Amino acid sequence: MADKRDYYEVLGVAKDADEATIKKAYRQLAKKYHPDANPGNKEAEAKFKEAGEAYAVLSDAEKRAAYDRYGHAAFDANSAAGQASGFGGFDFGGMDFSDIFSDLFGGGGGFGGFGGFGGRGGYSSYDGYSQNTARRGSDVGTTVRVGFKEAIFGCEKEIETDYRDACTKCGGSGAKPGTSPVTCAKCGGRGKVSVVQNNPFFGQMQTVTVCPDCQGAGKVIKEKCPDCRGTGYTKMRKRFKVTIPAGIDDGQAVRLSGAGEPGLNGGPRGDLLVEVDVSMDPKFKRQGNTIFSTVSVPYAKMALGGPLHIETVDGKVEYQVKPGTPTDTKIRLKGKGVPYLNNKNVRGDQYVTLMVKVPTALTPAQKEALKAYAESCGEDPSKP
Repeated sequence: MADKRDYYEVLGVAKDADEATIKKAYRQLAKKYHPDANPGNKEAEAKFKEAGEAYAVLSDAEKRAAYDRYGHAAFDANSAAGQASGFGGFDFGGMDFSDIFSDLFGGGGGFGGFGGFGGRGGYSSYDGYSQNTARRGSDVGTTVRVGFKEAIFGCEKEIETDYRDACTKCGGSGAKPGTSPVTCAKCGGRGKVSVVQNNPFFGQMQTVTVCPDCQGAGKVIKEKCPDCRGTGYTKMRKRFKVTIPAGIDDGQAVRLSGAGEPGLNGGPRGDLLVEVDVSMDPKFKRQGNTIFSTVSVPYAKMALGGPLHIETVDGKVEYQVKPGTPTDTKIRLKGKGVPYLNNKNVRGDQYVTLMVKVPTALTPAQKEALKAYAESCGEDPSKP
């Protein structure tokens, strides 16, 4: 237990952090270190599991109280603290956190499932289903960069991402052709095992967890397929066309149905969730469906009034400046903002700040004209 990091330190939260803060911190770490985003990275895998263990404790009021009192020893079955807490021998490997990410991309298990590593031999969690039940594959995620105006008006992008499909040599069984997976002797094909522990306060307690021999598959492969090495899948790079809808914002995602991980036991594939990374624009700033911009206007036009061309995402529009308009005046251009995702025919507005443009270089004639103007106003620019 001594080699474990403090759970609050793992999630990067204060010891008085509320439930929402803990949940948000875990979401960020799980997305960053998820194995789908870090294939073959053992360090990321370890951090992913570490974050999951910390969240399993700190998200539960009773376990958190036990941890605050006893530390990591609260979950050690061989310690007095573990017996006193009632959580000694708690199985962190059996936790399922997929619900935490169900809303990250609009449902379906989140980025890469977030419930575990998926596939044979990976870190997974028992979800209560029979291992022979057809189950939907995990969702996977990737990112695509779009320009500022592309996000406003919509566009089509082509992305390339890893794609897993059933191995053609073994038909997805993972077993060498001519052989078949055999029923796991430890769990009898159920994919789960029961562990009975004695608790000094509650007596015998039974915990159901993933079978350690078959990793929940219910079957064991004796001779692995040489092409897929027993995974049942082959990986390739595949291109997809993604339609980016008008009005999408930075961080939102587009769902491609059926382009995710293969299902289990004949279940449907998961989805591919394409997160949109919107580039910044030097002229426009966006907040929801509203666009903001700033225009420098010559002093004479602000004082005398007159027509002014203002740039919008649709192009330039003409605006009539009123005489005597002060600097920092904000005007509204109705319908020149961002379309609403659910109705691209309805748009937000653009707010433009008019700022007086002060010339940095003047000709002698311009200087004399300004001095004459100042004198006519009873001012002397050379005096304070």
